[in-house]
Amino acid sequence: MNESDKNKIIELIKAGEKLPKEFIYKLFTDEEDVFLFWNGRKEDVTNVTLPFHSIEHIDEPRKENKKGGDALEMFDTRGRQLQGWTNKLIWGDNKLILSSLANGPMREEIEKEGGLKLIYIDPPFAVGADFGFNIEIGGETAEKKQSVIEEIAYRDTWGKGISSYLTMMYERLKLMHNLLAEDGSIYVHCDWRMTAYLRLILNDIIGVSIENFRNEIIWCYQGPGSPGMKQFNRKHDNILWYTKSDKWLFNDNDIRMAHSEKTKENFKDGLRGSGFIADNYELNEGKIPEDWWEMAIAQRFPNDGIKRTGYPTEKPWALLERIIKASSNAGDLIADFFCGSGTTAAVAEKLGRKWITTDLGRFAIHTTRKRLIGVQRELQASGKDFRAFELLNLGKYERQFFMDDLTNGKRKAKEDLYVNLILEAYKAKRITGCETLHGSKAGRFVNVGPLDVPVTQSRLLDIFEECKQKLYTQVDVLGFEFEMGLTPQFIQELREKGVSITLKYIPKDVFDKRAVEKGQVKFYDVAYLNTKEKIKGKTLTIELTDFVTHYTQDDIEDIEKSMRKGSRVIIEDGQILKLQKTELGIISKEVLTKDWSDWVDYWAIDFNYEDKKEIIKIKNDQGETEEKWTGNYLFENEWQSFRTKKNPTLEFTSISHEYKKAGKYKVMVKVVDILGIDTSKIIEVRIN
Repeated sequence: MNESDKNKIIELIKAGEKLPKEFIYKLFTDEEDVFLFWNGRKEDVTNVTLPFHSIEHIDEPRKENKKGGDALEMFDTRGRQLQGWTNKLIWGDNKLILSSLANGPMREEIEKEGGLKLIYIDPPFAVGADFGFNIEIGGETAEKKQSVIEEIAYRDTWGKGISSYLTMMYERLKLMHNLLAEDGSIYVHCDWRMTAYLRLILNDIIGVSIENFRNEIIWCYQGPGSPGMKQFNRKHDNILWYTKSDKWLFNDNDIRMAHSEKTKENFKDGLRGSGFIADNYELNEGKIPEDWWEMAIAQRFPNDGIKRTGYPTEKPWALLERIIKASSNAGDLIADFFCGSGTTAAVAEKLGRKWITTDLGRFAIHTTRKRLIGVQRELQASGKDFRAFELLNLGKYERQFFMDDLTNGKRKAKEDLYVNLILEAYKAKRITGCETLHGSKAGRFVNVGPLDVPVTQSRLLDIFEECKQKLYTQVDVLGFEFEMGLTPQFIQELREKGVSITLKYIPKDVFDKRAVEKGQVKFYDVAYLNTKEKIKGKTLTIELTDFVTHYTQDDIEDIEKSMRKGSRVIIEDGQILKLQKTELGIISKEVLTKDWSDWVDYWAIDFNYEDKKEIIKIKNDQGETEEKWTGNYLFENEWQSFRTKKNPTLEFTSISHEYKKAGKYKVMVKVVDILGIDTSKIIEVRIN
C-alpha cells in the first residue's frame, strides 16, 4: 500500500464514507495472492463451553443379559451395548454445540475415539427454503410451519443475503475443521446456488497448499421440469470433499462398482486404452466410481429398498452409504451437524460406525429418534451388535448464555431484562407493587417463571396466596420447565379455591428481538397426560388413557378471511381442523383429531426413574474436568411405542415390567405429540 492509498483511506474514514473494496483488501492482506472477504467476515469463532443436558437415554433391548455375568463384556448376547461410547443426538444451535464439543469435556471423549474421522453436512442452501413439515391425520395432510426459532435461524442465515450465509457457514466450518481428525474427511453437500461460495470458504479454512481438495462429486437425478422453464433442467447437487491433511482414508475396495460389459470386452480383446498402460495389468474386480453419481431422489423414487421418512430434505440411503464406506472404517466416529431426518446416523449405525448428529429443529430430532430406534430394533432382530444413544441439549445453559450475552453477566440487570423480555414477547404490561406477579394482559395477571429452574408447586402456592389476598382470580404462569408434580388435579384444586391458574411454556424464540417485535412468539399451554397403573405381584403395566393439549397454530379468523374456494387444514385450540369454503363463501369446519390419541405420536416409559442421576461434566477454573449432579435424573427409555409411515398404529398398554424387589418406585411416562413436543409425568407406585 503506497502513501497515496493510506492518505485516501484516512480521508474517507474521517468523512464517514464507505471504503472501496480494493482498499479493504489492501488493509488486511499480507503475502497472500488472494484474500477472501465479505461484509461481516470475522476471523474469531465462538469459544463458549456449555454443559450438555441429558434428555433421554435410548437402548431398545429392555433387559440386560450379560454373557456369563461378566461385567467387562462390551455387548450382551443380543447385541446391546453395555460399555464404551454412547452415540449422541443433540438438539440445539449447532454453533454452540460445536463450540462446546471443541472446547469442553466431551472433546476428551471424541479424542479417545480417534477424533472425528468423517463429517458429512447437508446445510440449508436454498434462499427460499421452507422447513415446515406435514402431519398426516384423518386422511388429510396438515402443514406444520417451521417454529419461530427455526425462522430466526433462517433469518440469521439469509437476512443479509449471501454475506450472512457465508458468515454462518464460515464459523461453523472452522469449528468442524478443529474437531476433524488429522486423517479425517469432510463432505459438504450443496447445489448450484452455493457451491462456488462454499468451495472458496473451504479453501480458505482448510487450505489448498497440500491439495486438501479431493473431489467435487456430482449427484445427479431425474425429474420433470417446471412449466415455462428458460434454462436447462437443474437436476444435480454438488458434494465437496476435502481432507484435513495429505494423509486420508479411502476404502476403494468397499465402494467398487461392476465394470461395464464393454470394458470387460475391450480388456479381453487387448484394447487397453489410456487407463490400461502396462501389458501385465489385470482388471480389478470392479471400478472406483466416477465423480458423478446417478441416484434417485429419496422421497420420490425409492428404488434402493430403503423406507423413507418423508422429511423434506431427506437424501438417498445409497448416497450416505457410499460416502461412509469410502471415508471411514467400522468403529470410527463420524458426525452430521445438520441431521434433518437422521439418514447419516441411521446408515452409520447399520455400518457399525459411532456417531454424533445434531439439528436445530425439534421435529427433525424427533424424526431421527424414531428412525434410530427402528434401526436398533432391526439390528437386534438380526442378531447384530448396536449402540445405545442419548438425546442431549444445552438446556438452561443455553438460556443463561443468551441472557449473559445480553447483559454482560450483570445479575440485577439480567433479572430485570429477562422479565421485561418475556412480558414483551407475551404482549403483557409490566406492573409493580406485587411480590409474585410481574405483569397483566387482557384482565389476567402474569407471573414469569425463573430462567434456570422449573416452576414448582410451592411457587404456585405463593402466587395463589397473593392472589387470594388481593382478590385476583386469573393468572398465567410462564415457564421454560415445570415441576413434575404440577398435575391437572392440583391446578383444578386452586381453581376451585378461587384462582384460575394457566401454565404456559416460554419458547426459546423469546431471545430473538426481531421475533418479539413482530409479535411472532407463541406461548403454548402445558399439555397433560393420564395413565392407569396395573400392579400384579412384582410386575407393573402402564396404560396411556388420556392426553390433553390446547395448541393453536394460526389465528382462525384471519385464515377464514383469506381463504378462497377450497380447503385448508389448521391447528386451533387443541384440535386439527379442516376448513372448507364453498363458492357461496360458506365455511365449514371438520375436526380431524376425533380422539385424544390422534395427538400422540410416541410415548415411552422409564420404570425406575430415580435409579440413575444426571451427571454433567464441566471445566473448573483450573481447566480440569469435574463431574456434577444436576439434581435431576436420567430418563432411561425402557419401553416405547410410536407411529411410522409403514405402521401408524400405537400400543397404548406397555409390556409388564418386573421389579427385582419390593419397594416404592417413581415411574416416568413421556409423550411426544405429532408436533414433536414432549410432555412428561411421574407416577409413584408401591411394589409389594
